[in-house]
Amino acid sequence: MDRLLSAHRATPADIEPVTTIIELAFANDPLWSRALGPLSLEQRRPFWRLFAEGALRYPWTWLLDGGGATSLWIPPGGTEMSPEQEERMSELAAGLGPEEDNFHELLRRFDAAHPRSEPHYYLSLLGTHPDHRGQGLGMWLLAHDLAVIDDEHCAAYLESSNPANNRRYASVGFESLGEFSYPGNGPVVTTMWRSAH
Repeated sequence: MDRLLSAHRATPADIEPVTTIIELAFANDPLWSRALGPLSLEQRRPFWRLFAEGALRYPWTWLLDGGGATSLWIPPGGTEMSPEQEERMSELAAGLGPEEDNFHELLRRFDAAHPRSEPHYYLSLLGTHPDHRGQGLGMWLLAHDLAVIDDEHCAAYLESSNPANNRRYASVGFESLGEFSYPGNGPVVTTMWRSAH
């Protein structure tokens, strides 16, 4: 299978396919379906588009050729969003109604859990299009990305919002750092670190 798969660095011109893959991949995610629960799939799209826009400021978003999966990485020293994008996210969150405060608290918990002591690549989002699920495309893309990161002898960090994926991440060298939950004892997020190779 490996010989048949290839990926390329996404550019801002790829914003639509990247957003669509993430939007659909996370539609039923335990954490994000709770955080964005009041919104329809269509209403959630602007949130995911902002994450994609933020990541696409760097040449570290990868798209599987054929569009089956995408990975959004933030390089060492980078940020998920610009200050302007963070402001737009706050404006979008106002549409969450009673979940707005919990959403902001969730983002604070993500930020508080994020390690700062060592330079690393941060996997903001990794998603497989539902039409291509179960074929190992997401894990192939992750292994591809980690090989590039290993060439730089750099560490990597991610947050797993679905416990079903923790074993998959462990299989490529990530170790659990800790965890936090959605406000009100909601779904658990596991923070995971992969040391430089």
